[in-house]
Amino acid sequence: MQASGVIFYFFSFIVVFSATLVVVSRNPVHSVLWLILTFFGASGLFILLGAEFLALMLMIVYVGAVAVLFMFVVMMLNINFRDLKSGFTRYLPVGLLIGLVLFVELSLIFGDWIPINFMNGSIQKAVDLELENTKQLGRVLYTDYILYFQLAGIILLIAMIGAIVLTHQRKRAVKRQDVLTQMYRDPERSIELKDIKPGQGL
Repeated sequence: MQASGVIFYFFSFIVVFSATLVVVSRNPVHSVLWLILTFFGASGLFILLGAEFLALMLMIVYVGAVAVLFMFVVMMLNINFRDLKSGFTRYLPVGLLIGLVLFVELSLIFGDWIPINFMNGSIQKAVDLELENTKQLGRVLYTDYILYFQLAGIILLIAMIGAIVLTHQRKRAVKRQDVLTQMYRDPERSIELKDIKPGQGL
C-alpha cells in the first residue's frame, strides 16, 4: 500500500471516529471538541484531494470561528440538555424520514447513476491543469462571479449590522456624550467663577 493510501485511511478513521463521538458524547463541550477533531480530519482529506483552499477555509473559518463560538455559547449559556433530549421520541419519525432521504441521495451520488448531459464541455474548459486550485477558484470567483460575490458580501454585512443593532441595549445609567448639546451651550451658564479666600475650600 502506498503512503497516500495509508494517510487516507488514517484521516478517514479520525473523521468517522470523532464524528461518532460528536453524536454519542453526553457532555456538549466534549462534543464540540470532537467536532473540531472532525474538521481537522476533513481538512487532511481535502489536502489529499488537491483542494488545499477548501482545507484552509475549513481550518480557518470552521475551526477558528464556528467551533470556538459553539464552545463559548455552550459554556456561557449553561443549557440543560436533559430537558432538550426529553422530547427525542416525539421527533424520531421526522428524523428517520430525513435520514432516509439523505441515504437515498448518498446512494445516488456514489452509485452508477449519471444524469443526462452531466459532463459538458464547458466544465472541462473551465479547468486549467497548469494552475493551482486556489488560483483557479480565485480566477473564476473574481471574474465570472464577481457580482454574486459582492452581493453575498453586502448581505453578510447587512446581517452583521442587524445583529449588532438588535443585540445592542442602551443603558440609561451610563453617561454619554451629546455633541449637539456641547456645541450650542451658553458659555455664560457653563462657566462659573468663584472667589476662594485663603484657607478656605470649595
